[in-house]
Amino acid sequence: MRTPNDIGGLDEGPVDVAIHDLTFWEKQIDALNMLLGAKGIRRTDENRRYIEMLGHDAYNTLSYYERWTASMSRLLIDKGYITQEEIDAKVAEIRGRLAKDAG
Repeated sequence: MRTPNDIGGLDEGPVDVAIHDLTFWEKQIDALNMLLGAKGIRRTDENRRYIEMLGHDAYNTLSYYERWTASMSRLLIDKGYITQEEIDAKVAEIRGRLAKDAG
């Protein structure tokens, strides 16, 4: 059975190799990923495994850094550093702040 990232031999068309400027949040995710690695909290193989565990639908829908975000979230939850409830509460807080600023 193929994992979502295993597309070798499939007709997926050309690979987009265009370089783009990273957004602020992408830079933050990259920095957080590096920090977690430097602190020994996550290893490269764990990051890859968690990304592969997203499943085909999520893997094919999420952007590169969205996959990293989902992977890091799950890893931190599984290792007991944070809970899903804490993530949900922070997301709700930020959404509320953004809605207030937009309105």
